[in-house]
Formats: sequence, C-alpha cells, structure tokens
Amino acid sequence: MTIRTAIIGFGTGGRVFHAPLVAAEPRFTVSAIVTADPERVAAAAEYAPADVLASPDDVFARDDIDLVVITSPNDTHAPLARRAIAAGTAVVIDKPIGVSSAEARALVAEAAAAGVPLTVFQNRRWDGDFRTLRELLATGELGAVHQFESAFEWWKPALTSRWKDVASPEQGGGILSDLGPHLIDQALLLFGDVVEVHAELDRRRPGAAADDDAFLSLTHANGVRSRLWMNATAPVNRPRFRVLGSRAVFTSHGLDPQEDQSKAGRRPLDPGFGLPADGRTALLSTPEAERPVPLLAGEHLAFYRALGDALTTGAPLPVDPRDAVRGLELIEAARGLG
Repeated sequence: MTIRTAIIGFGTGGRVFHAPLVAAEPRFTVSAIVTADPERVAAAAEYAPADVLASPDDVFARDDIDLVVITSPNDTHAPLARRAIAAGTAVVIDKPIGVSSAEARALVAEAAAAGVPLTVFQNRRWDGDFRTLRELLATGELGAVHQFESAFEWWKPALTSRWKDVASPEQGGGILSDLGPHLIDQALLLFGDVVEVHAELDRRRPGAAADDDAFLSLTHANGVRSRLWMNATAPVNRPRFRVLGSRAVFTSHGLDPQEDQSKAGRRPLDPGFGLPADGRTALLSTPEAERPVPLLAGEHLAFYRALGDALTTGAPLPVDPRDAVRGLELIEAARGLG
C-alpha cells in the first residue's frame, strides 16, 4: 500500500520536516503540496511529480489522498483537520493540535467517532539527546530523579513578519505555544502527569504580540519538578538538558541537528543524519567522576515509520492526540486560563 500524502503548508514545517520525512519512508509518497509562495513553489519541485496546489480547497476536492499533513499557521490546524476528518482522510497535525484545549478535545472526539486516524507531530520525542536521556534513565544510573531542566533557546532579537511573530496568544502565537508543546510533551513522557504549574511569561522584543521569553515549573504527581525555559532572545544558551538524580547528573548542550541538516539539503537516509557534526557528547557526573555519554542519532523519521505501521497494520499511532490535549491544558494553566 502506498500512502498518498498531501502536505498543507510548505514553510519550515512542510519543507524542512514533513516532506523529507514522508519522501524517505517507502510506504508514503508526497502526492500534493499546498503553497502559493513563489519561492516555496520552486522548492517543491524536489518532490516532483507531486502536484503543487494553491489552496487546501484543492486537496479536499480530490479523492486520491490517504493522509493530510497540516503544517500551516496554528489557528488553521483544527479547522483543516475537521475537513480531513469529514472526508475520512487520516490526519497528522503539527503541534499544537489547536489553539485551545477545548477545540483540541472536540477534534479528538470527532476523529474517534468517525474512526479517522488522527495524530500529532511531536517529533522532539525522537531528538537524539532525548533518546539518549530516555535510555540512560532506563538504566537507573541517575538514581531517583528530583529535577528535570530543559531549555530550548534561540538568538532572534528582531521581530519578523512571519505569522509566529505577529500572531496573538489567542491565535496560537508566542514562544510558549511554539516550543511549549515540545518541552511539556517530553516532561510528561518522562515523568507523568502534572499537578501544579507556575509560569513566568515575558515580551522582550519591542512590539512583540505575544511572549518570547517563557519559564514553566511543573510539579509532577510523582514529585519530580520539571523546569522548562523557552527563549527567542538568549545570546548564549543554557544546557539543553540537565537532569538531577540522587546518584548522578546528566547534562547535554546544543539543539538536535536534524532541522539544520535538512535546511542544508541533507536528507533522513543520508549517512550521519541526526548526529552532531562536532561529535559532542552528553556528560554523566557523580561526586567521584565524570564520563562522556555518546549521543544517539536523532530520528524524526521514526514518527513516520510508526505512522506507516498504524495505517497499514493497525498498530498504535506514534503519538496519542490526547497527550497533545493535555499539553494544551498545561499551557492554558500557565497563561492563567485553566
């Protein structure tokens, strides 16, 4: 079975993440790309003979699409997903699944009632440093974990005209809506549900429509505290992960390389894809010694491999969309809306 895929949106999400991954998984084919931007239309030629369409309406007018990938602005996610569900077409939604937990919850219920597969692209579950951390936690070498620190920071001090910079929080704008779904999802995956949320949200760039500097402290039901930083105005970054256990501390630096590698023209099946070019390692520190921990390769392609299994054999979806709903509930609590 070939899973004929339409990608709605060909900015960073469609061009850098989804299209290369879909093309790399043999059970999928890129059949259509929706973009009206001339530069993006030219970039879409890499996936010929995929049709380049000007509007999502052109996708929903067809009867030869098996999967719709929605990677357009955040406030279009749920409306477009509802159209796919009505057509009986499986759906992948870029995070966040919607602009509110109520909208997302209703969408998940609608897909379940219709029997339409719906999942969310929480690709950071397959970052190399996160995969490495999960394997290390499974060994018990850290002991009982007390604190999980996670930071995703950039140096982008100037606002742009991109929708992410001009959208209000109600439209899904702001760094908490952009990066929060990733960092919260990782924390929930590692340490389970959250019983308390503290947040500090700031607008550092003049004229910012939404937060561009965010801090969350999450208290998990098991007592672990997750401290999450998201920042667009950080000249120098914190460690990506710092995990304090009763026996040892795990520390890693730098962002997963897959996004930058894809922007540079490398593809998921290329040798070395997903491994940092500088050969960096993580570090495991105890009172007695330190040792390097080799980083596993990042493997966002694993999302589409699992999705292929789900759509062809009935295996579980790669991400339960209810996880994404819970993430939105915590973002709303951080904004004082929960």
